[in-house]
Amino acid sequence: MKKLAFTLIALLACVGTASAQKFALIDMEYILKNIPAYEMANEQLNQVSQRWQREVDNLKKEADTMYKNYQSDQVFLTDAQKKKKEEEIMAKEKEATQLNYKYFGPQGELFKKRQSLMKPIQDDVYNAVKKVCDERGLQVIFDRASSQSIIFASPRIDVSNEVLDKLGYGK
Repeated sequence: MKKLAFTLIALLACVGTASAQKFALIDMEYILKNIPAYEMANEQLNQVSQRWQREVDNLKKEADTMYKNYQSDQVFLTDAQKKKKEEEIMAKEKEATQLNYKYFGPQGELFKKRQSLMKPIQDDVYNAVKKVCDERGLQVIFDRASSQSIIFASPRIDVSNEVLDKLGYGK
């Protein structure tokens, strides 16, 4: 009796999972390249990042210059003057490190700027993908750009252009 019950449960489980799963692929890189707002946001992030990096580099150069001047003047300085110069150099290096962390750290200004610029675009893409999924009755949509395990996929299951159509960027 137990064997029959177990066999029946296993059979029902197999039948339940044997129903056809519908899935599709998108290429997120392709989609984002075709969204002008994404390209503009990326360019804006690059400009801000370069400006901030120049600020950090300038502080580091100031610290390097101070250190080189200290090395050349070291023989003429008293112990108190040496200590003061060393503290000034360390303070400048610390300032550069703190500024770098402020701009480029895990919760830094660049991260916040990226979030504010990219989040609306990502939300729009997500909503468009969800609409395509619902309209086609799909259970899963994979991103081929981020999945390294997809070796080949038929172009027929790629719904990237449909997502672009939903976003208003169709070709």
